[in-house]
Amino acid sequence: MKKLFISADIEGSCGIAAWDETEKGKAGYDPFAAQMNREVAAACEGALEAGIDLVLVRDAHDSARNLDHFLLPPQAQLVRGWAGDPLCMMSGLDGSFHAAVMTGCHDAAGTGSNPLSHTMSLGIVWMTLNGETLSEAEINAYTAAYCGVPVIAVTGDSGLCERMKALIPGCQTVPVNQGTGGAVISIHPELALRRIREAVRQGCLMDREDCLLRLPGHFRLDVRYREHPRAFRSGFYPGVRTLDSHTLRFESDDWYEVLRMMEFCL
Repeated sequence: MKKLFISADIEGSCGIAAWDETEKGKAGYDPFAAQMNREVAAACEGALEAGIDLVLVRDAHDSARNLDHFLLPPQAQLVRGWAGDPLCMMSGLDGSFHAAVMTGCHDAAGTGSNPLSHTMSLGIVWMTLNGETLSEAEINAYTAAYCGVPVIAVTGDSGLCERMKALIPGCQTVPVNQGTGGAVISIHPELALRRIREAVRQGCLMDREDCLLRLPGHFRLDVRYREHPRAFRSGFYPGVRTLDSHTLRFESDDWYEVLRMMEFCL
């Protein structure tokens, strides 16, 4: 059986521009939850057209209870809620999958290409990995590489898509939004769906080696916290070094240990 893994976020969904559009129960949420769902469904359809037999979708935004399973194809299974394991937004992924896709992705904390840019938590000012600004999508891509799974397609804002293209040149990217200050310029939602469907279809037909990220031999994670008490508390995690009142460093040769640190400290 040929399987595809999809990790779905919302802050890079087509047209989204404000925090209340990301939060369940807020007035602006429902239309963008629906667009998040449509983009995931389009990715599933593209995969099925390319010969994928089963798609495992990981709802990876906030409560992880945003997607309506009835709006996905019958070949799609859905992971809802947070198990609490270090794979986090990629929970459920293992080496048995043909490839991975990420939808609705947003740029990293400390960047200005999306008014909703952040990394894992709004309490993080910025994160770097080996000196380079780190986004959630890049964390997920390293996790996929740890499992031996290529990332074949990513959708979201233009800044994040450029970042992912630089990391994995063979990856199909679908920029749907471009941020400018507190505003967003977006393509039409229907056009986004068509492009996502085709990008995933093409990605599934590519040589997997073209999209398989090579892990570095060593990882140095630096985290700048917005509030110093949070940094103080996280500084007690084994192996963490305090650089200043707001900034911590963790180093390891094992990506899973980096994920474990993030699960407990972010």
